[in-house]
Amino acid sequence: MNNAFGEPQSILLLGGNSDIGLAIVRELLSPATRTVVLASRDIAKGEAAAKGLRHDGLTVDVVAFDGAATDTHETVIRQIAATHGDIDVAIVAFALLGDGEVSSKDPGVAATIAHVNFTGTITATIAVANRMRAQGHGAIVMLSSVAGERVRSANPVYGATKAGIDGFAQGLGDGLAADGVHMLIVRPGFVHSSMTTGRSAAPFATTPEQVAQVAVKGLRAKRRMVWAPGILRYVFSTLRHVPGPVWRKLPLGD
Repeated sequence: MNNAFGEPQSILLLGGNSDIGLAIVRELLSPATRTVVLASRDIAKGEAAAKGLRHDGLTVDVVAFDGAATDTHETVIRQIAATHGDIDVAIVAFALLGDGEVSSKDPGVAATIAHVNFTGTITATIAVANRMRAQGHGAIVMLSSVAGERVRSANPVYGATKAGIDGFAQGLGDGLAADGVHMLIVRPGFVHSSMTTGRSAAPFATTPEQVAQVAVKGLRAKRRMVWAPGILRYVFSTLRHVPGPVWRKLPLGD
């Protein structure tokens, strides 16, 4: 359970190799934190990330987690809770970006991305939410994206999954509030990370560390939604109303 200063004792990162997710974990760490669990599909990479977090007094565990294996998500969360106890903060940060040129034409590739980003995120989040309902407390940080605010032709499958997850998180979060569980939706713009290496940056590009600062500040303030950077909230309040012919010509990165 969080201490009197709102600092979590236990943190779960679903997507244990996510640059943004790991930055949020680091931003959340305090002397009160006792346990971090990195749930990762690639255990070797998860262990490398864990090595950078471990120190005296902090247990960092790496567990196998596959966003596509939706039938295992409830069991994974149950086992984490059985081993480490209550989950104070869970960060949902796994996703496939994909190549928009490929995924918009190949049904199989599109299905894989949609299954992981949408179906997998829903089942994993519901499993976490059920655990937090039973605890009577907890917070979920959902990594959404401005890509879902108005889906672009450059990567329509990824954008559509983020739009769907954003809506899901809003609805689930409103329901969880009565059970003492908080949902924070984080909408980053273009983030310089391993996922976006080699892609053209969009305006107002940011870093995982800057996103983490915005997210943790929003979490402590019990915000429902934050944008990273904050200016994108105002940018997209205009962009969502731009006529299609104009929208298609805007230089918004890859």
